[in-house]
Amino acid sequence: MISVCFYFEVHQPFRLKPYDFFGIGKDHTYFDEERNRQILRKVSEKCYIPTTNLLLDLIREFKEDFQVTFSISGTAIEQFKLWYPEVLDQFKKLADTGYVEFLSETYYHSLSSLYSEKEFSRQVLKHRKTMKKELGVLPQAFRNTELIYSNNIARLVRKMGYTLMLMEGVDRLLGWRSPNFMYQSKSEPGLKLLTKNYRLSDDIAFRFSEKNWSHFPLNTDKFSRWVHSLAGNGNCVNLFMDFETFGEHQWAESGIFEFLKYLPSAIRKHPDFKFRTVSNAAERSHSLGEIDTEEAVSWADMERDLSAWLGNSMQRQAVQALYALEDRVHSTGDEKIIDTFGRLQTSDHFYYMCTKYFNDGDVHKYFSPYGSPYEAYVYFMNVLQDFKQRLDAPKLHSVQSKKVLPSDFVTAI
Repeated sequence: MISVCFYFEVHQPFRLKPYDFFGIGKDHTYFDEERNRQILRKVSEKCYIPTTNLLLDLIREFKEDFQVTFSISGTAIEQFKLWYPEVLDQFKKLADTGYVEFLSETYYHSLSSLYSEKEFSRQVLKHRKTMKKELGVLPQAFRNTELIYSNNIARLVRKMGYTLMLMEGVDRLLGWRSPNFMYQSKSEPGLKLLTKNYRLSDDIAFRFSEKNWSHFPLNTDKFSRWVHSLAGNGNCVNLFMDFETFGEHQWAESGIFEFLKYLPSAIRKHPDFKFRTVSNAAERSHSLGEIDTEEAVSWADMERDLSAWLGNSMQRQAVQALYALEDRVHSTGDEKIIDTFGRLQTSDHFYYMCTKYFNDGDVHKYFSPYGSPYEAYVYFMNVLQDFKQRLDAPKLHSVQSKKVLPSDFVTAI
């Protein structure tokens, strides 16, 4: 039996407002609440509400034969509670079906795994507690921000007790091997790895409504034939993508909802294929080999590396200046300051500063709320300067911080 794993990322950042130089030292409100509220409501009405309704209908129809997996960032959950609680109710309904798995991740959708084990562990613990409180689930598997993975990150994740992690099926790591099998980390053999089949995933996520694509239009019969052709050459077909694929990136008029509605029936026509959660799929698979990479890889852009967030000097300067504040932030013990520090770590801030051109540049521009990468950098650095000045305020030095250790989290799994 071959598992088909539908995994969806759900994330919304707290975008910064246009913050000019003259606000430094005077204005401590950094985030554009009205724009964030408007975007959250727009995406909810176009994607989150109709797609979760459709998934609930499919689970009621197919029951255990249609299972899906989500990871929802903590900042997305915060925004649902603030501006569209009906979306969170929908995810609660999905959790209650018993056929939906929710994953662990960093609360702020951050790059902390690259810069600070302490901050990474704090955010994973915070996210885990949030999932238990809001959805009543304790995640058992892990996916890092934008599927960023390396040997060192495998070490951090395994140290926290996880035995399964998702990653991109990067050709230069797999070589001749197929992404449709399960692998294990070379540095942490106890960590199983499921790799994204990016070709099939991107057929839905990026090419579905591309009229110049040779396979346009994509329908369920055509797609299921591609999936079924993998019989005998894999045991798990991993279709990983943004949840916003449905209704936001691929508009309703493209037929994406009809595609999703009829895909389970089309896949079931082959008796050897079944939709499963990532953990269920991993339980039924065995490792076919090791994945070894000191270089961090991700699911972003053509390079599938870190260049989407750290590819130019503006990005590197901004993120290094931010993490240089970590000890000072935690020494304040001020929960609001620590939360602001977390929100500033959200990877989107650095993604907006990307200066790539061609197709990848268009994608960055599509998601950015700013006029240019340079605007994104200037606003971020102005905010960071004000934030640094707040850390020097005398009253913040009177509170002792609660020390958070990675070992605090090990017992949670």
